[in-house]
Amino acid sequence: MNRKELAHWRMHAHRLWTAPLARPAEVVRRFGAMQAQEFVPAQWAIAQRCRHADAVQIERLYARGEILRTHLVRPTWHFVHRDDIRWMLEATKHRVHQINGAYYRQCGVDDDTFVRCARLFIKVLKGGNELNRRELAEVLKKGAGIEATGLRMGYILMRAELDGVIVSGSVGGKQPTFAYFDDRVPENEPISHDEAVAELTRRYFCSRGPATLKDFVRWSGLTVGEAKAGLSSVKSELRQLDIDGRAYLFVKSVSGQPPSSPRIDLIQGYDEYVMSYSDSKDVLRASDGRVPSPAINLNVYLHAVLLDGQLIGHWRLIRGAKEVAVEMAPYRELETAETSAMDVAVKRLGDCFGIRCRWTIPARATRRARRSA
Repeated sequence: MNRKELAHWRMHAHRLWTAPLARPAEVVRRFGAMQAQEFVPAQWAIAQRCRHADAVQIERLYARGEILRTHLVRPTWHFVHRDDIRWMLEATKHRVHQINGAYYRQCGVDDDTFVRCARLFIKVLKGGNELNRRELAEVLKKGAGIEATGLRMGYILMRAELDGVIVSGSVGGKQPTFAYFDDRVPENEPISHDEAVAELTRRYFCSRGPATLKDFVRWSGLTVGEAKAGLSSVKSELRQLDIDGRAYLFVKSVSGQPPSSPRIDLIQGYDEYVMSYSDSKDVLRASDGRVPSPAINLNVYLHAVLLDGQLIGHWRLIRGAKEVAVEMAPYRELETAETSAMDVAVKRLGDCFGIRCRWTIPARATRRARRSA
């Protein structure tokens, strides 16, 4: 099996090609957690994996609290289903706290300060109330004389999320609200830390395999020992395939043939297809070895263009008064059939958000890309 075949297998496992799920909530549950650094692109990551879903449906589920957005797994935003958040935190919060330890100390988020913050958060939010970050900062200042802005406020909020004090409210986007955790998250049967790690392991390899142990360690934030223990707990469910000196683990193969080539998929920069791997991230790279030219600023062109499951360029959204443009920075000039495939991919994106969408390639990036090919 070569790199391209592995990429195809993963595209099926990620449900970007094969058997899309019926509901957005099913997508989030399948993955356990989906990185949601940017709210709107993260909605697109969910919608791509559904048969019929758009941003409006996802926003409704978010408003109802069926899909939540919080910090867990690694110290970054993730979408998680409300029925999974308690065991997910049990599996991962201790490691996120360890990673954050130096920042807690640097920002003055010691145990005593945090307890005072948590009490105030519960007082003002309990009973279905919601406040945004700025409003919660005012609560801390008026209620306890705690000045919290910038990084300090960010780590106070993250610690409160990890400890099950607050969670996302009904409003997302650039000014999200926070709610009292127990108001938004139903009680369920508690499970042990070991059981939670085992379930995390199962979800990861079911939705993202074939992947390696190192991939899982990096994605989960667990120690190598914890990851190995998780693998041991579900070893009867896993299979192994050795390719080029790596041991790839997976639950089962997702059946299905690749779509007709060329197939282009536009995925957000923090999509699980990208963020789930470290050791074997090179599977995403096109088999001809092309890399982005110096003209492609990856801080600007954050998102990824996949050609038959492998990276062929990057893209960004440019919002206009009446339409949205997808500006693509390819590694090389597109062929005629690939241009048509891009048309289809851009239409899928536009349909998700109910907007008219076109695409373009900046001339400078194209010239540089040609020279680097």
